[in-house]
Amino acid sequence: MSVSPTRYWHRSCHYAVLTLGLLVVISNLALAQDAPDRGNVYGEWRYQSADAWGTRYSPLKQINADNFEDLEIAWIWQGGNFGRTPVSTSKSTPTYIDGLLYTVAGERRTVVAIEPSTGETLWTYREPSTKRWERSMRASYGKGVAYNEINGRGIIYVITPAFFLHALDAKTGEHLENWGQPVPLPGFPKTGVVDLLPDLLEDWGPWQAYNQPFDPDYGIPKDLGYITSSSPAIVVNGVVVVGNSAEQGYNQTRAENVPGDILGYDAATGEHLWKFHVIPRPGEFGHDTWLNDAWQYTGDVSSWAPLSADEERGLVFIPTNPPTIDYYGGHRPGDNLYGTSVIALDVQTGERVWHFQTVHNDQWNYDLPNVPIVADLTVDGEQIPAVIQNTKQGLIFAFNRETGEPIWPIEEREVPETVVPGNWTSPTQPFPTKPDPVEPIGLTEDNVIDFTPELRAEALEIMSRYNIGGPYMPRLHEGNTVGVEANVRCGGGVNITHPVSMDPTTGIMYVSSNMGCSAGSVAPGIDNDEP
Repeated sequence: MSVSPTRYWHRSCHYAVLTLGLLVVISNLALAQDAPDRGNVYGEWRYQSADAWGTRYSPLKQINADNFEDLEIAWIWQGGNFGRTPVSTSKSTPTYIDGLLYTVAGERRTVVAIEPSTGETLWTYREPSTKRWERSMRASYGKGVAYNEINGRGIIYVITPAFFLHALDAKTGEHLENWGQPVPLPGFPKTGVVDLLPDLLEDWGPWQAYNQPFDPDYGIPKDLGYITSSSPAIVVNGVVVVGNSAEQGYNQTRAENVPGDILGYDAATGEHLWKFHVIPRPGEFGHDTWLNDAWQYTGDVSSWAPLSADEERGLVFIPTNPPTIDYYGGHRPGDNLYGTSVIALDVQTGERVWHFQTVHNDQWNYDLPNVPIVADLTVDGEQIPAVIQNTKQGLIFAFNRETGEPIWPIEEREVPETVVPGNWTSPTQPFPTKPDPVEPIGLTEDNVIDFTPELRAEALEIMSRYNIGGPYMPRLHEGNTVGVEANVRCGGGVNITHPVSMDPTTGIMYVSSNMGCSAGSVAPGIDNDEP
């Protein structure tokens, strides 16, 4: 089977000009009321992002600006004892629940409980090795666990790189009784596990056409696609909501892949409740944003970043990434819903309540890397239930979380269009009018260094070789007639390595941002029968 349905273009990319980091206080937005507990117990950290709202905020006051410099290391817990140490950008955030720490370790098929006063490991569970775990391109990317209570009993839920969902007793690490289905593989428990792949694949056309028995050890045949896990699930009103991830956008090998549909499971039984198609099927809203039947073979649109929720309203908020391949859209013309979008789902049914696409036909790897932050705000005297999405471009999108209506106007502005033969780009992209971007959009001569006249002149001469613009500059192809070395896109924003935080008591949001410029080109891809 060919990796590509057409001869798509592949990209090469070079990063240059400048990179800087900064901490930005975006805005002081008055809160509509005293902040609720947001699904958290006071002083605990029950979610990957602290609470169901994704604030990454703790109300504890024992450590403050006056005594911070007096902190000393009490103990060090060695996660490397459980397998290869994860890459530096992919370390997990422990949860703190009922006096214990929980996290994943090694290459992310090990779950551990830790005594926080001593660093002692209380229990561990390690999933048996499988070929699909060995094939995972994100074996070190697990970012933590999820938690829920069933009849007063604490349960830890973990998604492994092999794409199994485990339910473990929080005190003992034992698998939950009468939960899920048996996995017919050596070493797996008879209960407490769900194999997520069959539920993901069952109605996917290429899998149905494959017409072969499912191999629980190997998983998805490599000529059909690839999927794994990155962030933990989130449990909302008794439903375990499961996202997923695929190949890293900057390292993709194929145009075809399995779509990263969102799955919902009963937290008490492991029963599969629903599935949301991130690439709409015929008759579903958004199907018309896929031209030339690209929906049939295009994949990804996964939700690798953390999820958030409004438990009172029964909503879960899903940030997504682009379809495959991230850097060329000619094989997937159209706006490509629900790629690079914020989606609000009814947690009981999995039905779409609203969505907003932050990038049309994303060809820049502008996946949404941070959790959508839930907040109750007062804007111009009006109380608004809000959800706020930060982006890699430094843009901040704010919505009424009940309706999806923008809190401030969002404008569709014209952007440069592609000149690459066969490519397809959107003529416009959405820009929020408020809040202001965390970084300047684009690069001008005012941004060029002026340490000495000679250095400034050299920098300006380098700039003259390129078309320099904002975040949506399309790549050029080899042999183009534009007359410059490359189009350069400049901007800055957030990423998974520096997530946003928000103080729900003040309404202040804190953003750590990187700014930089990149110049890339595309070249014809290669059909390959051995993916």
